[in-house]
Amino acid sequence: MPSYIELVSLTDIGCNNEIPETGNTLEENAKIKADFVTQTYNLPCFSDDTGLLVDSLNGEPGVYSARYAGPQKNAEDNMNKLLQELEKHQNRNARFKTAIALNLKQSTIFFLGEVMGEITIKKNGAAGFGYDPIFKPNGYNKTFAELSLEIKNSIGHRGLAIQKLIKHLKSLPYE
Repeated sequence: MPSYIELVSLTDIGCNNEIPETGNTLEENAKIKADFVTQTYNLPCFSDDTGLLVDSLNGEPGVYSARYAGPQKNAEDNMNKLLQELEKHQNRNARFKTAIALNLKQSTIFFLGEVMGEITIKKNGAAGFGYDPIFKPNGYNKTFAELSLEIKNSIGHRGLAIQKLIKHLKSLPYE
């Protein structure tokens, strides 16, 4: 067995399926996607799901973050809906969360990354994607869309979850 890990994409293995995200949590959705690839292609797999959870909206949009304003998955529509929903709330605290499910050797391990922050009153910045123009992480006076990619990757939910995954993979014995 090689002493390295070869990463392949869904395209590399011929998977063009849109895997339904039917879970009630980010962890469930990440596992559903990883399980589909593991079972269909007989490969170890890691998959993620990410969501924005807003305190005053009981964790919404959560697992529906990408399609909060409808099935068209439009970022502008999603941000506009969220800003409108928050107009009547004082508490704008929110967090981005990423859950990674790793299927390896007949078991699943989860790696989580979270960044706390707040939803701004209006959109600021042009970089990033999704809710980045309205999410300001704690300790910063700029939104994710205004921060450099380097800073966003070092403090962001995805980067934190990926760092945990990499640390775990590096700790594994190779045969």
